[in-house]
Amino acid sequence: LRTVTGVQTCALPICVGVFVATLVGFVASYLWFGPKTFYPVWWKALGKGAEMPNGGQNMGSLFGTALLATLAQAIVIAVLLRAVAAGGDASPALGATVGLVVGVAGAMASLGHRLFGNQGVVVWILEVGSDVLNLVLMGLVLSYWV
Repeated sequence: LRTVTGVQTCALPICVGVFVATLVGFVASYLWFGPKTFYPVWWKALGKGAEMPNGGQNMGSLFGTALLATLAQAIVIAVLLRAVAAGGDASPALGATVGLVVGVAGAMASLGHRLFGNQGVVVWILEVGSDVLNLVLMGLVLSYWV
């Protein structure tokens, strides 16, 4: 990010990195919760049966919102990685570490909510496992552009 007349703007390489990291995170989530991977386990752990997933919600708005959330995550990782790299080059190890730290911190913050919400540890592990993996992958991708 750079400042132009007091307004922060996105330098093109970083914007490309954020875009690619967003796509990587979104696709990784899709694969993680695919019908042949963890989706059936997660759905059962939520106590759901054969009813329609997502209560018949508009899937376009559901995936669109998920994509925007992934974009927000990529922006946060880019900003943190840039700050940690302090103007120098960010290594893939540094990118992965920043993603891991943010992912684990977010996972720990959500644990109480999940348990008090009576969703159980399996739901929490499956959801934050995806989040942590995605943030590590985004950190790796962004390390090439920051």
